[in-house]
Amino acid sequence: MPQFAVNTHRLDPYRNFKFRVKWDNEYVAGLSKCGALKKSTEPVDWREGGDPSHVHKLPGKTKYEPITLEVGVTHDTRFEDWANKVNNFKGDSSMSLLNFRKNVVTLDVFNLQGKKVLSYIIHRCWVSEYHALPDLDANGNAVMIQSITLQNEGWERDTSVTEPKET
Repeated sequence: MPQFAVNTHRLDPYRNFKFRVKWDNEYVAGLSKCGALKKSTEPVDWREGGDPSHVHKLPGKTKYEPITLEVGVTHDTRFEDWANKVNNFKGDSSMSLLNFRKNVVTLDVFNLQGKKVLSYIIHRCWVSEYHALPDLDANGNAVMIQSITLQNEGWERDTSVTEPKET
């Protein structure tokens, strides 16, 4: 069975460096890294009264792991603005109870031709961790990276995005 339904000649999987993250219907410019979408379900042990020596495994609670987004430090304040809606130096009274959570964040993956091939919708995100600046080193030669860690309540694949025909 071919791995790609439309492009049956294709053998190679998609690359992991062509992606964009979008919130508030706008792509976040300059994103350099996005953490994995990961979920896990706890196994629950269950024993049957007629067979107490055999343990059955049932699915329990599902947990969605936090997602980290990284971007090069610029004058764009979107990471900082969102992080400040949850927690800032002014204390809890300045927290935005209305806007600290984004109901939909979208992760789009593109092929080498720049066509969207996969899309995931991440639900009810909020910033739990913000790194404004990395460690600074006067002897270094690295790009400054800031990051946010997003807590979320689940994600799903957008099945309306289908495999494009490659030319």
